[in-house]
Amino acid sequence: MAQEWVQMLGFAAGTMTTAAFVPQVVKTWRSRSASDISLGMYAVLTCGVFSWLAYGLLVGDWPVVAANGVTLVLVAAMLAMKLVFR
Repeated sequence: MAQEWVQMLGFAAGTMTTAAFVPQVVKTWRSRSASDISLGMYAVLTCGVFSWLAYGLLVGDWPVVAANGVTLVLVAAMLAMKLVFR
């Protein structure tokens, strides 16, 4: 029972931290403005999320892979919009 609770907590944490990027992606896409977005922050974040994804793949931790795979798409989209919508 305790293990199930821990897994649900991990799933909830991964879902919330991944979903946290959605409002910024939508806002930036709609406004076509990324002037207030930090290029350095998203560059480092993209590298970090990619590293977590690679780690998850290497150790076979599929919840880590899933959460960071989706997050990578979102942060890479933000990085791309920062470069395009300057």
